[in-house]
Amino acid sequence: MTPTDEKPLPVTSSAEPDFTPEQIALFAAVLRHLNERNVPYVVSGAAALREHTGIARNTKDLDLFLPAEHVTEALRSLQEEGFETEVNDPVWLAKAHRGEYFVDLITGMSNAVILVDQSWIDRGIPSEIFGVAARILAPEELIASKLFVSRRERFDGADIVHVIYGTRGKIDWQRVLSLLGEHWEMLLWALVLFHYVYPANSDYVPRSLWDDLLGRLRAQLDQPDPNALFRGSLVDPPMFNIDITEWGLPNVMEEYRARCLAELEASEEPAA
Repeated sequence: MTPTDEKPLPVTSSAEPDFTPEQIALFAAVLRHLNERNVPYVVSGAAALREHTGIARNTKDLDLFLPAEHVTEALRSLQEEGFETEVNDPVWLAKAHRGEYFVDLITGMSNAVILVDQSWIDRGIPSEIFGVAARILAPEELIASKLFVSRRERFDGADIVHVIYGTRGKIDWQRVLSLLGEHWEMLLWALVLFHYVYPANSDYVPRSLWDDLLGRLRAQLDQPDPNALFRGSLVDPPMFNIDITEWGLPNVMEEYRARCLAELEASEEPAA
C-alpha cells in the first residue's frame, strides 16, 4: 500500500459533524426508546467529548454506558425497534446495529479494571442529544474510561488532556482516583502528558494532587515491592504478549476478566 492509498487519520476540529438525516433519526429513536423503557444509560463517545472540549467528530456509532445488569433489557428493547443485536464481549461490550449504523452498549473497560455502575448514570450531565433529553458522561468518568485506551493502534491521551484543558481543570479528582483505585499511576501518566502539552496551564491540576501522586510514586521508588505484579497486559495486550507467552510473566488482565465474568455469572443465577 502506498501512502496515497492509506485512509487519512482524523484531525481534531470543532466543525459540525456531517450526520445524515437517517443517522440522526436513528440515534434519536434509540434514545427515545430507551427513555420510554426506563433503561438507565449515559451517552459517552463523541457526544461526551464535544460537551467537555468542543471537539466534534463524525461517527457511525452511538456510545452508551450502562451497568451490566441492564444490558439484556436494553438489547431486547432495541430488538423490538428492528435492530440486530449481539454480545461481543460479556465483560464490557454489546452492539445493536441496523444498516450501516450501530449502538455500542458499554459496561466497562475491556481489561475489566473499571466497570460501570449506577453512579455513572446518576452523575451524568442533563443535556439534549439529537433533540432527545439524555445524560452525558461527566468529565471524571470520561477521563477514567479513556485512561486504559493506550494501545499502539489507538491512544486516547490527547482526548484526556483536551478534557482537562476544556474544563479548565474543574474536575473532581478524588472521584477519578476512586474509580482507578490501585491503578493511580495511569492518571499520573496522563497528568504528566497534560503538563507537557499545556505547560502554561499547569494550575489546572491542583498542586495537592501532584503532591499526592508524586508522593505515592516516591514511596514506591524508595521501597520497591519485589512481588509487585507485571501489568503490561492491562495497558496493551498485543504489545506485551511476549512478556507473557515467552518470558513467563503473569497475565493479570485475564485474572481481572475472569473475576468479572464470575461476578456476572453469579448475578445472573436465580435466587434459591
